[in-house]
Amino acid sequence: MEPIRKHSGLVYPLNRDNIDTDQIIPKQFLKRISRQGFGQFLFFNWRFESDGTPREDFSLNDPTYKEASILVSGENFGCGSSREHAPWALQDYGFKVIIASSFADIFYNNCTKNGILPVKLTDEETQMLIDRSESGPYTITVDLENKCVYGSDDFKATFDLPDYQREMLLNGWDEIAVTLTHDEKIEQFELQRQT
Repeated sequence: MEPIRKHSGLVYPLNRDNIDTDQIIPKQFLKRISRQGFGQFLFFNWRFESDGTPREDFSLNDPTYKEASILVSGENFGCGSSREHAPWALQDYGFKVIIASSFADIFYNNCTKNGILPVKLTDEETQMLIDRSESGPYTITVDLENKCVYGSDDFKATFDLPDYQREMLLNGWDEIAVTLTHDEKIEQFELQRQT
C-alpha cells in the first residue's frame, strides 16, 4: 500500500446518508478474484442506466469531479453488508480519502486495512465541505500526520484516528506488513521451536 501522510485533492460531494455497501459495489460484481477492476462498477446503479449508458443526473458523471480523490458524504457511510469489495471499488476508482460524519464500523476498518483514510468530521463540517464542493471545484488537504483537514479558504477541522490504524496508513502497511516488522522475533521463535 502507498503511505498516506498528507493528501491534497479535489472533493467529490455525495450528499446522502446511509450509503450502503451494495450501492457502493453491487453484488453482481463481486466475482473478481483480485482487488483491481472494481472501480468501473462503483455506484453502478446510480451511475448507469439499465442499458449501461451513464446517467446525466448522477453527479459522479459530471466532468467537474473526474479527478476527485476525496469523497465527502453524510452519516453512516458504508453500512450494510461487510464486503471488503466496497473500499476496493472506491480505491480503484481513485479515492484516497473518505470523509463522513460517521461510518459503519466494519467499513471503517476495511478502509484502513486497504489504504484508504476514513475521516470523521462533525455534521456541520461535512455539510460545509459538501456545500463548497457542490458550488464548483473545491480542493482540500488532509494531513494525517497532524490529524487536520484544511481548504485553500478558511476551512479547517481536526479529526482523530486510532494510533494503530494511523501508523498503518502513515507507513503504507497492511496487517501482513505489520507482522513482518517483527521478522527478527519470528525468526528467533522459529529457531527455538525447532530445537
